[in-house]
Amino acid sequence: MTNNSNNYFSSDFKLGILGGGQLGKMLLYETRKFDIHTKVLEASKEAPCRIACDEFVLGSLMDFDAVYNFGKQVDVLTIEIENINLDALEKLEEEGIKVYPPTKALRTIQNKATQKLFYTDNNVPTADFSRFAYASEIEDAIENGGLELPFVWKAAQFGYDGQGVKVVRSIDDLKELPVGECIAEKMIPFKHELAVIVVRSVSGEVVTYPVVEMEFHPEANQVEYVICPARIDKIVAQKATEIALKVSEEIGHVGILAVEMFQTQEDEILVNEVAPRPHNSGHYSIEASYTNQFEQHIRAILDLPLGKTDSKVAGIMVNLVGADGYTGEVVYENIAEIMAMDGVTPHIYGKKQTRPFRKMGHVTIVDEDIDEARRVAQKVKETIKVISK
Repeated sequence: MTNNSNNYFSSDFKLGILGGGQLGKMLLYETRKFDIHTKVLEASKEAPCRIACDEFVLGSLMDFDAVYNFGKQVDVLTIEIENINLDALEKLEEEGIKVYPPTKALRTIQNKATQKLFYTDNNVPTADFSRFAYASEIEDAIENGGLELPFVWKAAQFGYDGQGVKVVRSIDDLKELPVGECIAEKMIPFKHELAVIVVRSVSGEVVTYPVVEMEFHPEANQVEYVICPARIDKIVAQKATEIALKVSEEIGHVGILAVEMFQTQEDEILVNEVAPRPHNSGHYSIEASYTNQFEQHIRAILDLPLGKTDSKVAGIMVNLVGADGYTGEVVYENIAEIMAMDGVTPHIYGKKQTRPFRKMGHVTIVDEDIDEARRVAQKVKETIKVISK
């Protein structure tokens, strides 16, 4: 543990954040609480982070010079999105800038094919998969019997929020796929999708949050509900936590690592994928936990003692995504109605324009009783609509 003479609070210390979206905005709630000076790099001047940081810099996260020059102006650099120019991060690390999570961990995670190979190399249970340099090779693999339908297609890079993932049930489904590097993953008939958030500090202190359960939207491939605690057997929860800890240790991240998993019909745990940053599956923690995931990420990357991860109450998170058929200036219809319900807190991300399935916010529902929270969550989901003017 470093001694806390490292004065981060009300000082000249500068924390750099690569990415200006809602995850960055929620990180900034915590840096403002602690009075830590922040500087954000983001390509869009409309980004949710622009109002909450001390300094806002316009620039592309994929541009070497933009990332390198930005990194030279801060003391510690962190991310809120994985799609970043890693060569610039590597050069900054070589020159003594602290980058968390380390570039080595990001290289493993940024490309989904590399990430999957990492699991097989490290004996981490994961669904069987094939790797393709070009999507056009998939059809040959099906015809030669090397690949069976249905399967899950994933772009190797730059997928997010259900983009870059598609269930392929027939040859026709291959037509719309982007051409580049990808993986074809065996479809797992799972009981539950679970996630465990692991937090690791610079000096190696590690804590985990309770296992959460995710209910997905069948078409959009986006999470509809995150339920904490997961409604699963204790033995399954323990197994999920142990596997998440193994992944965290092998990857060697610093900060938050969200490990998404499948619980199979036989109660095996298979790792689906990971995210090395605050994550949708941890948003419930703002209202429900002793220490929320964003504060925890800041503590970890600054090597401060990690906080308590237990929940104070049961928490359910509902994503607010743009309604199908609406594009333009956003309107949150019936928001007062949901705020009239007990234990309901909306979070609005600050994106002025809505489009179908765009993540616009989330709502947390807390209650002593998980079943009651789930019932209210359903009501919230049915009541609020994200539409346009």
